[in-house]
Amino acid sequence: MVNINDLREHPEKYKKATADKQFDPKSVEIALEIDVTRRALINEVELLRASANKAAKEKDIKKGKDLKNKLKKLGPELSELEKKFANALLQIPNPALNDVKVGKNESGNEIVRKWGNPREFKFSSRNHWELGEELGIIDTKRGAKVSGARFFYLKGDGVLLERSLTQFAWEIIEKEGFLPIVPPVLITRKSMSGMGYLEHNGEEDMYVLDKDDLVLVGTSEQSIGPMHAGETFPLKELPVRYMGISTCFRREAGSYGKDTKGAFRVHQFNKVEMFSFVHPEDGDREHEFMLSIEEKLLQKLGIPYQVSKMCSGDLGASAARKYDLEGWFPGEKKYRELTSTSTTTDFQSRRLNIKFQEKGKTNYVHMLNGTAFSQRPILAILENFQNKDGSVDVPEVLQKWMGKGKIKRD
Repeated sequence: MVNINDLREHPEKYKKATADKQFDPKSVEIALEIDVTRRALINEVELLRASANKAAKEKDIKKGKDLKNKLKKLGPELSELEKKFANALLQIPNPALNDVKVGKNESGNEIVRKWGNPREFKFSSRNHWELGEELGIIDTKRGAKVSGARFFYLKGDGVLLERSLTQFAWEIIEKEGFLPIVPPVLITRKSMSGMGYLEHNGEEDMYVLDKDDLVLVGTSEQSIGPMHAGETFPLKELPVRYMGISTCFRREAGSYGKDTKGAFRVHQFNKVEMFSFVHPEDGDREHEFMLSIEEKLLQKLGIPYQVSKMCSGDLGASAARKYDLEGWFPGEKKYRELTSTSTTTDFQSRRLNIKFQEKGKTNYVHMLNGTAFSQRPILAILENFQNKDGSVDVPEVLQKWMGKGKIKRD
């Protein structure tokens, strides 16, 4: 959630920031209105308690009884107001940072830079779904037969390619101080709310197990962030960095009709995710650090890409700044999102009560996330390294794990 004191002092800033993110700025007004009523009631309760204590000392039994009855009536009212206020605060999104461009949607995103030159083919290049099926490594037909649309089987060299990408990411990222972990893929609603993903119809894109009050994660960060809920880091331990390896699940609500072919936009996929808890002064530096790692991985693979900086309207509720790395897909002749990295500043840490201690005082950490690899780079490799005969060259950096330099139909 946002800083309550700052919200009280600068309401117009939060109204504008909320509107810039394409959320209703009335959420700020509602929270502040509840806060005024709540604080007045708190003050009334405190005065009644003080009077009750005084009556007890003076042994004024009748007055003390009357005051206790009043307090008893106000208790539930205050409790209800506290709940309403907490819920109202949860509706206010994290303001975008000052360097983020104001825009309504993805059309307002900025291309920061590009790397690599798209390959010029001397033959008619094909899409990843054609290549994947012909090579026998991606089977969407049987995936749909067993589980429905947007599921697939990854087979043979496709599995080897995914494992090679994971090992490659592990080799690079672990050296940078990220501890590899396999986090749970089911978390409580409370944990998901703490990460800021339930509000604003966020649950629509999640698989929810109502019977167990659990949610399947859509990204590893959702289960990594709550690991340290309610904890305080000693300053010397920061930064704390993790590399999560897990399966992720998304309903892809609102994406019907998009990417219906192949395995680009699916309900289940595997992912390697970076996550950091850092000192607030190091937040921006850590964000650029994560971005540099993601760029390094794509450069070593040899996939041309562009870095897109999200405008305010494309950030979502939690992120204060976000970069997408979009790889070139020659079969489609366009750049598509492969990885991304976001900073949520102290938005998630306030919700989860994650702090650090410095000079006898505590403050909230900054929390950041960044994707090393999902399964999408497999699709980019198929398209960028395809050959006329339908085979696909394995990027050199992956060959030691693949045990081969080419993927071809047996």
